[in-house]
Amino acid sequence: MQRLNKKICVVTGAARGIGRAIAAGFHDEGAIVIVTDIDDAAGTAAAAEIGCRFLPLDVREEADWRRLSDSVPIADVVVNNAGVTGFEQGMAAHDPEHASLADWRAVHRVNLDGTFLGCRYAIGAMKAQGTGSIINISSRSGLVGIPLAAAYASSKAAIRNHTKTVALYCAQQGWQIRCNSIHPAAILTPIWEPMLGTGADRDAKMQALVADTPLKRFGRPDEVAAIAVMLASDEASYITGTELNIDGGLLAGSAASPG
Repeated sequence: MQRLNKKICVVTGAARGIGRAIAAGFHDEGAIVIVTDIDDAAGTAAAAEIGCRFLPLDVREEADWRRLSDSVPIADVVVNNAGVTGFEQGMAAHDPEHASLADWRAVHRVNLDGTFLGCRYAIGAMKAQGTGSIINISSRSGLVGIPLAAAYASSKAAIRNHTKTVALYCAQQGWQIRCNSIHPAAILTPIWEPMLGTGADRDAKMQALVADTPLKRFGRPDEVAAIAVMLASDEASYITGTELNIDGGLLAGSAASPG
């Protein structure tokens, strides 16, 4: 039997990248997947390609979450994946000295407020049945300082902590609703394309960006999706309040290069 057979799974920010890979992975394991995204066109296309349903969702807006709750009142799995770096419109100052309050708040509104609202929706959609899996996508950047992306790092660190709070709260209520976070490092998604480009030096740029990673390569979205599938499945029924790193060994320390 497929690992997520007939489980109702909601994935935010699923039009592309990690979110899309998770939605596809869930679908392959027999889940009833609802792809959500702020980008209607890309979300509709992704859902059609995967073979699932699309619903528009701006994770920053409570009204959008209320509409989702009306459309999908019961869920078995919710993945809070939607997020921004703050550099989507080009380079901007995001260091602790020069970042503007408006830019700081904009990143937190998507990443942190969106995850808070997503967890709140998930609890409401799961508590009647008393079981479920909430998966929050944090980042390696939520575990270490990132001098030039202070808002992003702060928001991802807060997601890590809120995950544990949600896990404890649900356990306190006597529910088997689990909440865990995934912390990817350099995963090759469209977010990297502006830095990599399409020139002859693309491979050199890629190698430079993962030079400090022991496995010396980018991760793939499907590798993150594999972890999400495990956490969503009944195989992970005793895992809650924890964090799983997928970083090619980056946080383990350093590794000697092969001879």
